[in-house]
Amino acid sequence: MTNSIGDVENADVIFVIGSNPRENHPVIGAKIKEAKRNGTKLIIADPRRIELADESDVFLQLKLGTNIALINAMIHVIIAEGLEDDDYINTHTENYQALKASVEKYSPEHSARICGVRAEDIRKVARLYASGRASIYYAMGITQHKTGTNGVISLSNLAMVCGNIGVKGGGINPLRGQNNVQGACDMGGLPNVLPGNQEYTSPGVKALFEREWGTKLPRQPGLTIPAIMDGACSHAIKCLFIMGENPMLSDPDMNHIRHALDSLDFLIVQDIFLTETAERAHVVLPAMAFAEKDGTFTNTERRVQRVRKAVDGPGDSRADWVILMELMNRMGLKKQYAHPSEIMEEIARVTPQYRGITYGRIKENGLQWPVPDKTHMGTPILHTNGPLRGKGYFCPVAYEPSAEQVSARFPYLLTNGRNLYHYHTRTMTGRVKELNEKSPCSYVEINPATLEKLGFEDGSRVKISSARGHITTTVRSHEGIMEELFFMPFHFADGAANVLTGTNLDEKCSIPELKVSAVNIEQALA
Repeated sequence: MTNSIGDVENADVIFVIGSNPRENHPVIGAKIKEAKRNGTKLIIADPRRIELADESDVFLQLKLGTNIALINAMIHVIIAEGLEDDDYINTHTENYQALKASVEKYSPEHSARICGVRAEDIRKVARLYASGRASIYYAMGITQHKTGTNGVISLSNLAMVCGNIGVKGGGINPLRGQNNVQGACDMGGLPNVLPGNQEYTSPGVKALFEREWGTKLPRQPGLTIPAIMDGACSHAIKCLFIMGENPMLSDPDMNHIRHALDSLDFLIVQDIFLTETAERAHVVLPAMAFAEKDGTFTNTERRVQRVRKAVDGPGDSRADWVILMELMNRMGLKKQYAHPSEIMEEIARVTPQYRGITYGRIKENGLQWPVPDKTHMGTPILHTNGPLRGKGYFCPVAYEPSAEQVSARFPYLLTNGRNLYHYHTRTMTGRVKELNEKSPCSYVEINPATLEKLGFEDGSRVKISSARGHITTTVRSHEGIMEELFFMPFHFADGAANVLTGTNLDEKCSIPELKVSAVNIEQALA
């Protein structure tokens, strides 16, 4: 997030797109709802009528996969009606004329036909967004598409056109799906960067880490998850170490994932429970849960916070850092840490954004990076003196249809997400009786009109098929979903949505297009 969670209350306008914060990020969702009740204008764009849509000033129920067409049309209206922030554009950006030319064809009428919304509603949201300090909140409904990276870029273009970067109540705020996603990325949990998002291919960066770690690093960057799974299937990858992930439920095309994992010579899983993935492992390393260890998490607003041990871990479980240290030592890199605070000291030495962070400084309250030195009090809002790269670069992006489209064999589209009661693949929430009573099993949401057309009733058992496989699940009638579109939560192993999802990739970052799958539906056999 460029801005802080608490900054929600300073926005004149909030634009939520590709996200359901009341269910998936309920703390932030509650703050958005409170801001709305205190006078903030609210725009929602989503293929489902989510709860926040009931309180919105404008709700755009756009067709699946058409985010970029909508955003480009908003920029078109803002420029055509002279609502852009000329001072910000002239002072802090470059390549504006290229953006201006690229959005000329995205008239509200043109994009309305693509998105399935009214042209006048596109004009209304564009004018509303440009009317004051406006913040953008998005999640995987933007990113998990073939053009997900371009979707994020288009939001950046929109924010810069109106000067909504580096200001209170503004910004571009991705809502992270888990509590330490930001921290994992910051620590180099990506195939092409080292901690601090420092480029792996930079000789100076690599030399810094080789000196710190006392070893030579591989010449080439790592692989993305889809490439790893493909490599396992072809036996190019023989061993895989999975830590705190459950790809047997969370990754697309589960039959492909099953084949990949079963093709490995050696699978190691480090987790707190015996997940569906851990059940296939040759060795399981029992880790400790958050309340059983010391350390830090970096949350969605870039806040580095202490995590403190409250209870002892069960059995032979160990903290993640202890397991990794012992493995590292046994593989020949002799380095010992006595406490996670020593690891934080190392992080500060090699990671510019974390340079001023120590355990002592975050004893009571966390600090939001960047914290460049030990006197710096953190950065609640990024880019306050202009974009960190010097000039914000307008990057024109074009709308492209989703990779998977309906056909005679698969005449419907399916999207997926989460519900309020479960977290990811239910590794933890699936063990809570009260949550299972609220949401016990897999289901598919279908519009009542589509249900009538199909001849099904609420509660019917149905078989849903895609090019990857088929599942059996239960129908749930839902007026909030568009006709001819289905929605499934991906939490459940029985009737798993990711049996159906495909592996078409975003060419820029290799994220699979999880949000769009062409499917067929029929009555399940008894």
